[in-house]
Amino acid sequence: MRTSAARTASNASLSFHSVLSDDGTRLRAWTNDPDGTKTGPTVLLCNGLGTNPWTWPALLEPDCSVRVVSWFHRGVGGSDRPADPRRCGIEEFVEDGLSVMDHFGLERPVLMGWSMGVNTAFELAFRHPERVAGVFAVAGVPGDTFATMLGPLHLPHPVARALTVNATRLLRLVGPALSPVASRLPIGERAVRLVSHSGFMLPVPDPDLAAVAVSEFLTTPLGWYFHLALRTSEHARVSLRNIRVPVAFVAGKWDILAGSRDMASAAARIQGASFTELDGTHFIAMEQPEIVHDLLLDFLSTVG
Repeated sequence: MRTSAARTASNASLSFHSVLSDDGTRLRAWTNDPDGTKTGPTVLLCNGLGTNPWTWPALLEPDCSVRVVSWFHRGVGGSDRPADPRRCGIEEFVEDGLSVMDHFGLERPVLMGWSMGVNTAFELAFRHPERVAGVFAVAGVPGDTFATMLGPLHLPHPVARALTVNATRLLRLVGPALSPVASRLPIGERAVRLVSHSGFMLPVPDPDLAAVAVSEFLTTPLGWYFHLALRTSEHARVSLRNIRVPVAFVAGKWDILAGSRDMASAAARIQGASFTELDGTHFIAMEQPEIVHDLLLDFLSTVG
């Protein structure tokens, strides 16, 4: 199968590591520098909730000129669940990010966030400004994410938050019943093309690799995933007053999971921050990988 070939080829660009977080939770971290020879700046990727390396096709290219360090969230992709199931919110993700940074010897990297990972990146920058050189935020807002969902519908924030949080509560309840079905879905090029014409995601240049990303995502029990989502929904908006590092936002015009207008508003409140809106959805890094990657390289050149 081409999907299996895509997984094998992309795995050659990755190496995986075991990292112990401060509360004793074992994390599965990864980097796109398997032999330790990649040149270029290093960034810490605070990834989308429950997602994986295969959602970033440009970063899996051998000549991407960026060394990426990241990790799987608690209870996802080989990372352990915490002993206390409540310890899986943004605050704990910040602790995990710092543990991964220390494991790889990163003193002050640029943070790159996607989706809920943008919350993590800004919370880390707010709490530990001495450890952050810049923030590159893709399809995410600095806190209170659920209030910005359904952005293209232009709903009032309290209404959007109530709808999305309650929907997540329902999905957490039915998740255990849905997981056996979801984990057996035949995810391949056809399935990806079907989803990419639904409006939730637009067509992607590499549907085989996207299928790998979706298949890996569906290995997480849905009850646990929506438990994580509810915990992250408790994360309030981060104060941007003391964010003094370079910041760039990249938004998808049709994103229903992180409102573009809210990203633009956040950029306007940070001195010197840039905002770029692309004709895409929440999965803009999969839909337009080269453009997003070029924006990342431009940002890293300005950070120095």
